[in-house]
Amino acid sequence: MTSVTLRPNETQESLLRRFRKKVMKSGVLSTVRRKRWYVSKSELRRIEKKRAIRRARRRERRQFEEELE
Repeated sequence: MTSVTLRPNETQESLLRRFRKKVMKSGVLSTVRRKRWYVSKSELRRIEKKRAIRRARRRERRQFEEELE
């Protein structure tokens, strides 16, 4: 469980901001979103393959643009 304590002379807004950062770093929300629906292993492999292809295309595009400069 993520928790933060109020520091002396700290506003509620900054406390909330610190809490949100801590939650984001812990990865709790991303885990909850990922586990919201069941995804079969074959579907997961297909999704990961798609992501890898997109990453590779982005890398190629960036390298091509750098060569042009």
